[in-house]
Amino acid sequence: MGEGECGMFDVVALGELLIDFTQTGTTGDGIRLYAQNPGGAPANVLAVLSKYGEKCAFIGKVGQDQFGDFLLDTLVSLGIDCQGLIFDPVHHTTLAFVSIDKSGDRNFTFYRNHGADCFLTEGEIDAKVIANSRIFHFGTLSMSQEPSLSATMAALKVAKEHGVLVSFDPNYRALLWECEEDAIAAMRLGLSCADIVKFSLEEAQMLTAQESVDGCLARLLDMGAALAAVSLGEQGCAYATKDHTGRCQVPAEKTVDTTGAGDILWGIFLHGLIREGADVRSLPPQRLDDLMLTACTAAAMSTEKGGAIPSIPDLSSVQDRLHHQKRR
Repeated sequence: MGEGECGMFDVVALGELLIDFTQTGTTGDGIRLYAQNPGGAPANVLAVLSKYGEKCAFIGKVGQDQFGDFLLDTLVSLGIDCQGLIFDPVHHTTLAFVSIDKSGDRNFTFYRNHGADCFLTEGEIDAKVIANSRIFHFGTLSMSQEPSLSATMAALKVAKEHGVLVSFDPNYRALLWECEEDAIAAMRLGLSCADIVKFSLEEAQMLTAQESVDGCLARLLDMGAALAAVSLGEQGCAYATKDHTGRCQVPAEKTVDTTGAGDILWGIFLHGLIREGADVRSLPPQRLDDLMLTACTAAAMSTEKGGAIPSIPDLSSVQDRLHHQKRR
C-alpha cells in the first residue's frame, strides 16, 4: 500500500529484520530443536504498535530467499506497511540462533556477515514515508557498517527536517561489532539525533561511563534526550525527563523467555505516547508514570511466553493485570 493511499503513519522504523531460530528443546538423542521466528528489534516495536492499533511502516532489507518471504508475510499479516522493505538478490537474510537458559535469559549466535540488512542504501529510502510520520524509530545495528549507516543517517536527516519525533534504542549486540568503541560511537551518534531513548543498563553504562542508574539517566539527558529510559530486566525500568524521574518494577508470574521484552516495553510506551499527542515535553509527570507502568507490565507479561512477536500481550490482558496489581 503506497504512501498516497495510507496518508500519515504513526510510527516508521528502520533497521534489521531477521530470523530468530529459538531453541525449543531437544530430541531424545539430545539434539537441539529450534523454531523459526521473525526477529529484529525495530520490527518487534512495530509489531506491538500495529497490534495496538497504530499505523506503521517498516524500512529495511532482506534476502530474496525463503526467509525474506516469510518476514514479508509476517509483517503484512501484522498490518505493517512494507513499501520500504527491499529484497536483495545477492545477500541473504540475516539469521540468529537463540539459546535460552533455565532463567529465560538468551545467548545469541549471528549469521550476519554479508547479511542483507547491512546493504540498505541511501537511494532505497523513501523520504515521503518518513516525512509523513509522527515518530521515526531506529537502533544502532543499521549503523554498524556501510552502506546501511549512510542510509540511516539520510533517514534521520529527513525526520529532523520534517519535525518528526525521533526514537532511539541501541539494541547493542557485542558479537555484531568489531570493537566496543565502534558501538559506543554509534550510540553517541544516534543519541545526538534522538528526542526519546531507551537503553539497557549495560548500554547506558557503556555510553555514559556512569555506574548508577540515576547517573546514567542524568547523563543521557545532558547529551540531548528529552526523555531517557533505562531498562533493568526483572528490576523493571527507570526513566527521566528534565523535570521528573521515576521507576517501576512489575514481576513476571514465571519467566520463560525474555526475547523482545525491551522492544515490547518501548513499543507500548510509544503507543501510549501517541495517544497522548506524541509530545513528550508537555506530558504530565503522572501520565508519564502511568504509561511506563503499563509498558513495564506488558514487558513482564511477555516474558511468560516464548518468542518476541508471539509473546506480545493483548491490551485487555495488560489492563486486567494492572487492575489486579492495584487491588493487591
